[in-house]
Amino acid sequence: MSPRTGRLLILILSLAVTRPAPAQTPDRSKPPAPGPPAKLDLPAIQKFALSNGIPVLFIERHKVPLVQVAVVVRAGAAVDPRGKAGLANLTAEMLDRGAGGRSALELSDAVDHLGADLSAGAGWDQTVVGLNVPSQRLAEALPILSDVVRRPAFPAEELERVRKELLTELLQWRDEPRALVRVAFARALYGEHPYGRVTEGSERSVRGMTRGELQNFHASYFEPGNVTLIAAGDVTVQALQGRLQEAFGSWSGNAVRPAPVPASPEPRARSVWLVDLPEAAQSEIRIGRVGPSRKTPDYFPLVVANTLLGGSFTSRLNQNLREKHGYTYGAGSVFDFRLSSGPFFAAAAVQTDKTAPALSEFFKELEGIRRPVPEDELARARNYVALRYPAGFETVGELAGKLEDKALFELPDDFFTTYMDRVAKVTAADLARVTAEWIDPRSVVVVVVGDRKKIEAGIRALNLGPVKVLTADDILGRSGPASKARSPK
Repeated sequence: MSPRTGRLLILILSLAVTRPAPAQTPDRSKPPAPGPPAKLDLPAIQKFALSNGIPVLFIERHKVPLVQVAVVVRAGAAVDPRGKAGLANLTAEMLDRGAGGRSALELSDAVDHLGADLSAGAGWDQTVVGLNVPSQRLAEALPILSDVVRRPAFPAEELERVRKELLTELLQWRDEPRALVRVAFARALYGEHPYGRVTEGSERSVRGMTRGELQNFHASYFEPGNVTLIAAGDVTVQALQGRLQEAFGSWSGNAVRPAPVPASPEPRARSVWLVDLPEAAQSEIRIGRVGPSRKTPDYFPLVVANTLLGGSFTSRLNQNLREKHGYTYGAGSVFDFRLSSGPFFAAAAVQTDKTAPALSEFFKELEGIRRPVPEDELARARNYVALRYPAGFETVGELAGKLEDKALFELPDDFFTTYMDRVAKVTAADLARVTAEWIDPRSVVVVVVGDRKKIEAGIRALNLGPVKVLTADDILGRSGPASKARSPK
């Protein structure tokens, strides 16, 4: 045997020995079983207070060289005075438009120079001013954050600029079914209750707000006794405490704690608001009722119940209206938890000629979720909630956002680490109890925005309840030219 032949024989034998066994055919008759939820590796929540009593919540994490700091003020749109809807929102919009002796442009340049990002916004129950900054620049950035929160100038020329931007946005709402249905639903469900408006306010209220009213709102609520500081990221607790003390420790004053928002009664019967938007390309539907506050002991069963109904792509509403019937690109539902009784609603944008059939399917699913849920479907919903939960703690911004919730809603220290276990313990009996109480299709408001002449007859034929027909002017008020907006001195 020649050397070449010998080498070839060895190669053939080695291939025969190492040849893999035939691969097993995967079982495609059923979906693979989900694995166990990922472990939530959450560092301890550290707490301390500044010398003036401001509480601080902090999570230390050194994976990336970033720090997120937020100032949470316990005042939002729910405390807007009657006739001044949007005051908290406009105040928040103006915070970084000049502060601490810097103009809006100078503030923007200073933040950009540090590679940072500064934002401010008002929700229903809080105003949050947030700073995301490279950890090496934290000491330089915190004084800017302090100026924006404590010493905003509310310059008149910037107020007019922001006012015109808001008025332009509100004017555009007249042609946007999704904006109209949002405003109409709040009013239909809550009426004169503080939640019966939207956080942005209205053209009339925004047009009439004065610089003095913004200053008074700020002076009333932006005080140490009404604030919590939040931080997460690449800094030690010792360094953070010293830098926050330098930036905020000299802050003094007595805040007016907002009065609790009263609970709202449920609708006594079903009613329908039809908002006419001629030539609308599709119909916007929103069906709902008053839900519980965020502090409800039924929070976890409600999260799972909503996941089943409309809180995921595979939810009953989406599978019905999108996958089965093709009426919409997506349908869903939500419990909008707030400090007081926030709304529950189901919603979708549907084809105009399918408006009435879509409404019928909505009510089938709202009735169906109140019946016993099969154990396999319940298990899938629990897995969906639990498996995706750890992904909400990946960035410093997400960590800070969770701490904001903890501060605002006074969540227990172990809330995040026990979340998945508590989801896993939700039973079919729990779902039956909470859906019976909070999802009752016999007492809901139904709001539809669309082309009246094409959808009214079909809606009335369903006999859902008395139908009230309105226009965009009825919902938003009569429009005036944004260019006439002026701020009284």
